[in-house]
Amino acid sequence: MEPNIKNIAVLTSGGDAPGMNACIRAIIRTGIYHGRSMFGVMQGYQGLIDNNIIPMDARSVSNILHMGGTILKTARCMAFKEDAGMEIAFKNLKAREIDGLIVIGGDGTFTGAKRFGEKYGINVIGVPGTIDNDLYGSDFTLGYDTAVNTIIEAIDKIRDTADSHDRLFFIEVMGRDSGCLALRTAIASGAEAVLLPEKETSLKDLITKLQSGVNTKKSSSIVIVSEGNKYGGAYDIAKSVKRKFDHYDTKVTILGHLQRGGSPSGFDRILGSRLGYSAVNELIKGASMQMVGLRGNEIKLTSLEEALHAHNYKLEDDLLEMTHVLSI
Repeated sequence: MEPNIKNIAVLTSGGDAPGMNACIRAIIRTGIYHGRSMFGVMQGYQGLIDNNIIPMDARSVSNILHMGGTILKTARCMAFKEDAGMEIAFKNLKAREIDGLIVIGGDGTFTGAKRFGEKYGINVIGVPGTIDNDLYGSDFTLGYDTAVNTIIEAIDKIRDTADSHDRLFFIEVMGRDSGCLALRTAIASGAEAVLLPEKETSLKDLITKLQSGVNTKKSSSIVIVSEGNKYGGAYDIAKSVKRKFDHYDTKVTILGHLQRGGSPSGFDRILGSRLGYSAVNELIKGASMQMVGLRGNEIKLTSLEEALHAHNYKLEDDLLEMTHVLSI
């Protein structure tokens, strides 16, 4: 029998991602459209424990589509990992008769939601919001497209100065376990090489590639370094390469949290709206312990268990090949 979901809360947790506000807006307004009472939880799971839960209406989410970050704020909450913290959070939801919870975030967020739902039976739906694009069950996670465009814009600017000074730039991008950001931005920015967590590229091969560029009179080279690659950060790699290859003046740029910010792209605004709209509708229909994700061009459900632990996603073979072919 379908649960009669009357009161729904939404929170954002973990790292922020562009498009979260579009998703929050869609969740609040879809719930209100269906006659539900809607609540926002401030600062993620910490807000559940602190009882920082506020009623929201349609005007609460006006003029936020274009905003980066999250109006609900976000925080990492160690207390929610403990049984005592979860119990407080559940009691706070129960006191407000909140019987549906939508969480927007990445793997840490979903891990907490899964355990919370299993322990207390609350109906939970997850929305994949992370720039890393590393959750199974969605071709694109919320914020990924914007981050790709932000990185490309930065690399384009770096390329201007690299060409002017015959420089070799190592540019470090986010992606502890996933090379999605690094691979896509390498293709889009015309990088000479890319170092990924999923695919080992020896420093010897990298130097050979750079030397080939020198031999064909390249005026500059750019290497994209995913932070999760096996050789360490961009500074360490740059030092190792510099010792064996000193043709270029070598520089390092770490883009850092610049990648998380900025106004969401049109794609992320639409994706956030679709995911938020679907999350509410699925919750009302009785779905729980599920993630809404984009597969093909359809929104489909994937269990939180599978979203967290299925690892059959792999980087596209054609893109991997293109990093070699197009950078000659």
